[in-house]
Amino acid sequence: MMGLMWIFFAGCHENTRPDLDSPDKGTIHISVDEAFEPVIDSEIQVYEALHPGTKIIADYKPESECFKDLIKDSTKMIIVTRVLTPQEEQYYKDSISISPTWAKIAFGAVAVIVNRDSPDSIFSTNDLKNILDGSSETKLVPVFDGLQQTSTLRYIMDSVLRGKPLDQKRVFAEKNSEAVINYVANNKNALGFVGVSWIGNPEDTTQLSFLTKVRIASIECNICPEITFVKPYQANIMLMRYPMVQSLYYIIKEEYNGLASGFAHFMQFERGQLIFRRAYLWPARMNFTIRNANNY
Repeated sequence: MMGLMWIFFAGCHENTRPDLDSPDKGTIHISVDEAFEPVIDSEIQVYEALHPGTKIIADYKPESECFKDLIKDSTKMIIVTRVLTPQEEQYYKDSISISPTWAKIAFGAVAVIVNRDSPDSIFSTNDLKNILDGSSETKLVPVFDGLQQTSTLRYIMDSVLRGKPLDQKRVFAEKNSEAVINYVANNKNALGFVGVSWIGNPEDTTQLSFLTKVRIASIECNICPEITFVKPYQANIMLMRYPMVQSLYYIIKEEYNGLASGFAHFMQFERGQLIFRRAYLWPARMNFTIRNANNY
């Protein structure tokens, strides 16, 4: 049924102009939240392999910069952790005469990492709040993937601090997620915040090398019947046992059946959803089975 709906959609927006890109040919630029670079790289590689005439050039950057790129003619799509506000939607409609559309494609999480020699690797969200606002006496130094409105920082500000300011004297910023991992690996008192896409896949050789340098902290489950501390593993993301889960969306501005539409369709359906699953995020558009286990 969903396949028939897509065929109908594609037919209604059939691309008849040879100068425009299509799902099978052409080159486009997209802007992607840097916290999800590893998994989106995988999505692009598989799509381009299935469609040899296509090239998707992804610019990985802070989430706020992705939203700025949406106004550019060259940017067909952004991949971020929130949708447009009504005010933003009206702004883009007025500015580019197109109403962007979006869909949720996966669930990720903000992972907390510590140095291999750190004595602290178990926290409640209240512990994290106290460290971030400076009310804790701990020597841990929070480290983010930039202080320019990254999705990780925005999530912490909105969902952990809930209006309280960061202690600017304590918080440290690196240029990106990989730099955060390296900083934590080299500093015993560092407490890093990164997207789980960078650190959560035990089958990825690069991420396995990261896990020889740092440890993933356990955070208290806020919905469990007993006091339980969990890591941002796939089942914990799916069941919301891990308290810092993020949604991932694409936002697209395209009025014809082009390459951006083709890639959006790919990420929503089976092959694209399986890539999210294999990257140890949780697919938002397909149901999969999670077996019960005692390993939190």
